[in-house]
Amino acid sequence: MRSRFAAWAACSLLAACAVSACGGSSGNGVASKTPDQIVTAALGAVDAAKSAHISGSVTSGTSPITLNLDLVSGKGGRGQMSEGGLGFKIEVVGNEVYINGSPAFWKHFGGAAAAQVFDGKWLKAPASGQFASLAQLSNLHALLGTVLSTHGNLTKTGATTVDGQSVVGVRDTTQGGTLYVETTGKPYPIEILKGGTAGGRIVLGSFNAPVSLKPPANAIDISKFK
Repeated sequence: MRSRFAAWAACSLLAACAVSACGGSSGNGVASKTPDQIVTAALGAVDAAKSAHISGSVTSGTSPITLNLDLVSGKGGRGQMSEGGLGFKIEVVGNEVYINGSPAFWKHFGGAAAAQVFDGKWLKAPASGQFASLAQLSNLHALLGTVLSTHGNLTKTGATTVDGQSVVGVRDTTQGGTLYVETTGKPYPIEILKGGTAGGRIVLGSFNAPVSLKPPANAIDISKFK
């Protein structure tokens, strides 16, 4: 699930975000920039942000993936994710990943015994090795940096509004997906849409809102089970 979500994001979030230069007539000036300049502006806005919220759902294969995460620059993140109904809570604090799975989650990955033993409990593991990609999903700069690293052919879709905010839209005609970027204030990417069976909707917002990260108490160290 971790790698599939990152791949989906790289097909839509990056493609669209890299092209946020579409037309608008006033505001922060992104409408008049080239796609490359817009990418730089969008990345600069995200890099300067202390925190952000990302939520939505996508489809990978036949499995729906949902996420609802608060991300803190340089510190980690927290929230919930699920794939195919297998949900879990996640907290990434510094160099540690904490996971609290639903009974269905633990039963799927560890059997009935694991579901019974770990029900309601947090597991702790290093934010490296097999958990590196999961930890990256809770890293605001790493996630968006990966997403913006490649894209296909880009086309401007023009100025519009998303939830009352003035935005410009850019579509990746090669990989699909449209990103909407604010045209007033900071040029934040605020929505990604992609149609089709592998599509979905991702919303970004609450930039710089206060987020408190704290390691869950009494977490079980996963290294004890090796």
